[in-house]
Amino acid sequence: MKVLSLQQELAGNPYPGRGIVIGRSQDGTKAVTAYFIMGRSVNSRNRVFVEDGEGIRTEAFDPSKMEDPSLIIYAPVRVLGNKTIVTNGDQTDTIYEGMDKQMTFEQSLRSRTFEPDGPNYTPRISGIMHIEAGVFNYAMSILKTEDGDPETANRFTFAYNGGKPGMGHFIHTYKENLNPLPSFEGEPKPVDIVGDIDEFTRLVWENLNEDNKVSLFVRYIDIATGEYETRIVNKNQ
Repeated sequence: MKVLSLQQELAGNPYPGRGIVIGRSQDGTKAVTAYFIMGRSVNSRNRVFVEDGEGIRTEAFDPSKMEDPSLIIYAPVRVLGNKTIVTNGDQTDTIYEGMDKQMTFEQSLRSRTFEPDGPNYTPRISGIMHIEAGVFNYAMSILKTEDGDPETANRFTFAYNGGKPGMGHFIHTYKENLNPLPSFEGEPKPVDIVGDIDEFTRLVWENLNEDNKVSLFVRYIDIATGEYETRIVNKNQ
């Protein structure tokens, strides 16, 4: 498949919803992930990312404006040994607990489906990064309906080796900005990963729709040592 410009993918879609990018840095030495959230409602936009141990969590920027926290307050990133889990919901905990009991990434997600937020039925997207002895691989998952039918539940998992330098995969919740919101379709998109952590963070943040973007998390993990750097950007300051 043709490697797409991540910049163009982001700039060309005003509302991809929530998105995960995983891949390898341009110099080949780092495992890279980015996770962003967007919002159209006051409740969705009233959020920030904060550090929580080796991971992050969402919290209300203004607690007085918080309505239903059930689908918007969660831990998007958790670390289990040499595994970094990134998701768009509380299935982060499902994966963490399952893999801690020696289940696979895919097995851990079999108990979960899409979000109960009809008529959108937002897909649950997840990623797992594994680094051991200088070897990097990753997987991505999407749990979604069949054409918006809540009586269906489709589960897709995509596994990748460490990939080529400067390349990764991008998956997001919504295909485009319509009502109801249509789910992402197909495989994760092969995209370019450009620059160091600050350049990459800037590229992602600046190309997300200004009105709808809320928060961004980026992490670069040294494949040889496991040491990492993190960047968090919040629209609400």
